[in-house]
Amino acid sequence: MQRGTAMALFAMGLGVLVIANDFTALNVALPAIEEDFDADVGTVQWTVNAYALTFGMVLVTGGRLADMFGRRKVFFIGTAIFAGFSLLGALAPDAGTLIAMRVGMGVGGGLMWPAILGMTFAAVPADRAAFAGGLILGVAGLGNALGPLIGGLLTDELSWRAIFYLNLPVAAFAVAVTWAKVHQPHDEGARERIDYAGIVSLSLGLVLLLLALDQSADWGLTDPRVLAMVAAAGLAIAAFALIEPRMGKAALVPSDVISNRGFVAACLTVLFLSAVFFSAILYGPQLMEKILGYTALEAGVGMLPMLGMFGAVAFLSDRLVARVGLRAVIVAGTALLALGPLLLSFFGADSDYLALVPGLLATGIGAGLFYPTITTAAVTMLDPSQSSLAGGITYMFQVAGGAIGLGLTTAIFTIRSEDEIASEANALGLRDTAEQSGVIHGILAGTEPGERAFSEFGTSTADRVLEVVKESFVAGVQLSFRVVAAIAVLGLLVAVLGVRPEPPEPQSPEPA
Repeated sequence: MQRGTAMALFAMGLGVLVIANDFTALNVALPAIEEDFDADVGTVQWTVNAYALTFGMVLVTGGRLADMFGRRKVFFIGTAIFAGFSLLGALAPDAGTLIAMRVGMGVGGGLMWPAILGMTFAAVPADRAAFAGGLILGVAGLGNALGPLIGGLLTDELSWRAIFYLNLPVAAFAVAVTWAKVHQPHDEGARERIDYAGIVSLSLGLVLLLLALDQSADWGLTDPRVLAMVAAAGLAIAAFALIEPRMGKAALVPSDVISNRGFVAACLTVLFLSAVFFSAILYGPQLMEKILGYTALEAGVGMLPMLGMFGAVAFLSDRLVARVGLRAVIVAGTALLALGPLLLSFFGADSDYLALVPGLLATGIGAGLFYPTITTAAVTMLDPSQSSLAGGITYMFQVAGGAIGLGLTTAIFTIRSEDEIASEANALGLRDTAEQSGVIHGILAGTEPGERAFSEFGTSTADRVLEVVKESFVAGVQLSFRVVAAIAVLGLLVAVLGVRPEPPEPQSPEPA
């Protein structure tokens, strides 16, 4: 491999690393963000959801823009947006501003990712395509695994804001190397339309659904405002279904793709199973920091059984496929992903770290088996000319499923934990209000109102309050994980019944 090509691939790898790192690095820093902004976990989890959801929505559009205007140009624009909003995120004065900046980072990342994929595959000969794909997926897995470690180290030694500052030099180096070493011709062919109506309707539907889930914790599941948002989300998604057939080849999800039952089953499986991964990387560090008393760095290390196994197994998944077949590996991965959150749900307020390990291992191994193989299955179910589109749509379902799952589990967590506190409120001499429950939960995060409320209790009452807060927190997480496990079982059923990838037919030799 020529030195220039190697440098180009290195630059592309750095771009992937910084995008993937930002999916997981902030999870271990959420308690610190809660403390700084006197916010609750239901609010700060939007720093994760906002990034993931926006990234997923922009992804397919980013691929089309890269094909239309040139991958290199779109990569530079996306990186500038990503870095600019990273800087603004590091300077955010409150949780609302930080969430808005994460939306901007999601836009930048969604433009960068498909451009990086295109430039990477174009940089190597056709017979090295598997190497290029493995490089990108491997670096993405590495970024996910390193995220909690990097985020924990920076949070403990500097500040959670340093996670955002780190993006700036890495992005600048990737741009500089790409500018110097990547010079690929751009096909100035016919420019396709962008499915703006599809993008807006689908994005609006998902955002309204997430807002409804978020507000249901405060207003109640049957509140007219929550029901109105759910209804509006349903109408927006229905509009998306009506818009897509009219857009032809420019559709976000073309009709010939959505009519492929095997591909739809693969995407639905991804949608159901992604709630597991996102919930585990949110609540795993929360349990370690708030219940076990770990630092952010210790929580990052504590996530290695899951994220380390995810990366290691993903690299080996192709060998398992060669031995037992694609479908067997997919089913095994989905089964382990359903088992993982169930095992995690048995963690109690008096448990130690070892109680988390079986669930983390099952989730990590399951994800390592599932994601590479379901992506391969989805891509091979469509015509080879649609491979990039298939990969983008599959990843969009992964991110959307994770964001919706995270919104659902956070709503369940909040309602369950506040119910637990309310049931003990009278015995503790506390007012049974949502505001009071939020203040009491702030004790675990170290928010100023929480610390102030805790200091007002006598010694015996304070000990009981802390015990109740931990029990209510764990009860919320337990129920959330069990709901996620049930959703994952639905994904397992879809995989077993609907995902039946066919081995590629051998090509007949061309006539002499």
